[in-house]
Amino acid sequence: MAKSDEPTTETTESIHREYILDVRIVAYDAPEGRRYRFEAPEHRGVEFEDPEMAELYADVYFDVNGFEEAGTGERGVPPEVIQAGRDTLAAYFLTQPGTDVNWVASFYGVKPVKVEKYVSWVRERATEIREGAAEMGET
Repeated sequence: MAKSDEPTTETTESIHREYILDVRIVAYDAPEGRRYRFEAPEHRGVEFEDPEMAELYADVYFDVNGFEEAGTGERGVPPEVIQAGRDTLAAYFLTQPGTDVNWVASFYGVKPVKVEKYVSWVRERATEIREGAAEMGET
């Protein structure tokens, strides 16, 4: 068998973080560098450059009991996120390309420290939800 001179495009994936209910963040190497993909049942994979943003996205996902972005359009927000309130929407905005704490603060007309407080509330609720589900036997 002849050896091919074509480069291989194998990617190495690993679990960056695993959650209950088959939700996880997968780390992999892409041509542009290390990337992180959020995966959940019936949810298309969303990719991030920053693992912290992928984890925040997972926290938003648990905070609203799951959502799906398919069908919301390029700039749309899933209805579950909008209905969840200001803090959850602020955290979701932070996970979107081209936004940061200052952009979200400007959007809401608050100081960046307030946005950071919103994010901490979402993270706390998501942790409580996951812990409660795990105590009830969800894996």
